[in-house]
Amino acid sequence: MRNPPAYAGGSDLHIQQTRLDNGLTILTDRMPGVRSATLGFFYRVGSRHEPAELNGISHFIEHTVFKGTQKRSALDIAIEQDRLGGNLDAFTTHEETGFAIKVIDDQLPMAFDLIADMLTSPKFDASDLESEQRVIIEEMKMVEDSPEEFLGEIFSEAYFPGHPLGASIAGTPETVRSFDRERTRNYHETVFAASNLIIAAAGNLEHDRLVDLAAASFGSSPAVSARNAETLPPPSAAPILLRQNANLEQVHLIIATPLVSARDERRYAADLLANIIGGGTSSRLWQKIREERGLAYSVGASAVMYLDCGMFSTFAGTSPGQVGEVVDLSITEMRNVVKNGVTDDELNLAKQQTVSSILLGLEDSAARAATLAQSEMLHGRQISVDEAIAKINAVTPDDIDALVASSFTTDQVAFAALGDLAGLSITRERLAI
Repeated sequence: MRNPPAYAGGSDLHIQQTRLDNGLTILTDRMPGVRSATLGFFYRVGSRHEPAELNGISHFIEHTVFKGTQKRSALDIAIEQDRLGGNLDAFTTHEETGFAIKVIDDQLPMAFDLIADMLTSPKFDASDLESEQRVIIEEMKMVEDSPEEFLGEIFSEAYFPGHPLGASIAGTPETVRSFDRERTRNYHETVFAASNLIIAAAGNLEHDRLVDLAAASFGSSPAVSARNAETLPPPSAAPILLRQNANLEQVHLIIATPLVSARDERRYAADLLANIIGGGTSSRLWQKIREERGLAYSVGASAVMYLDCGMFSTFAGTSPGQVGEVVDLSITEMRNVVKNGVTDDELNLAKQQTVSSILLGLEDSAARAATLAQSEMLHGRQISVDEAIAKINAVTPDDIDALVASSFTTDQVAFAALGDLAGLSITRERLAI
């Protein structure tokens, strides 16, 4: 059985939703003025749901479903993917695993059949798994050779100690080598179940047609209560981490503090705060560090928000002799926001940037499909464009003040740097806000 389609309210009457009895959710956003469609399969499972001994198995499954199914070889999948346009994308994060493809509208059934076959009938051949283990270990080495990515990994491990959010999404060489056919198949059957799946599509498509396709491929799958590792909130930590590597031309650094979660109503203020401090070319950090002093090419700030926690961070890459100045300037801007708040002009500009980004995203079927899935995954409902823009425009300077008062405190500031750090001293006093 399936529930009748539900419609989102407000101006988003083109969005429809159907939920099958086994928990599978189908969401569509019709865009009749285009000839394309983006189809996405999003599982409510990522690396944070894995027990420690299986760290990296979601990412491993994301890779190995491309190695062949009961009716398609790996080469068949590659050829069919190229025939459809060659833009089949797969990804794993801490909280989800996804597969998405953008195609011409009349190719949607073929795209659906391809991805559904990969997800429901992966072959998991032993020799293929061993081959992909080697590929993923090479991927890990590639990250170690990319200082910005490597710093992010070692910083997360220190910032979320002993918690899956601090573990590598790809796992470790030891865990990956343990993913034999039995382990991989058992985890796939238990966790990558229809009850954990959201199928979201946007573009020139018919909702009922997509529901029929989903029911045919996934409707007989039983409703499974996946026994994932508990997703407990991570412990708080404020490490000061210095990793020496004299072979690097630049020092890469991160300054971070706790922030609200993706489900918190203050998330709109959090995004605007990150935008004001380091989100664009007019932001404080860009202007102070890059434009006025020429200390960095890459500099900025971001708000990373998970289901139950968040992190505000500033980042930069600079020459070893300039690290101290970049750190001091970054802390000074955070301190200024705490002491003096943000101006009306800054806040209005950030709002205009954010609203423009939302509205421009409406022209992209991939962005709209991803938004459907994220809203369902995080909030269990669709947040209309009208509602999101109203919430953004409702943020006041007092909201920003309250947010930084709880987040930007000296004892919560974390720091990490990677590069030639000879002579660098970073103390809690130097990070004082």
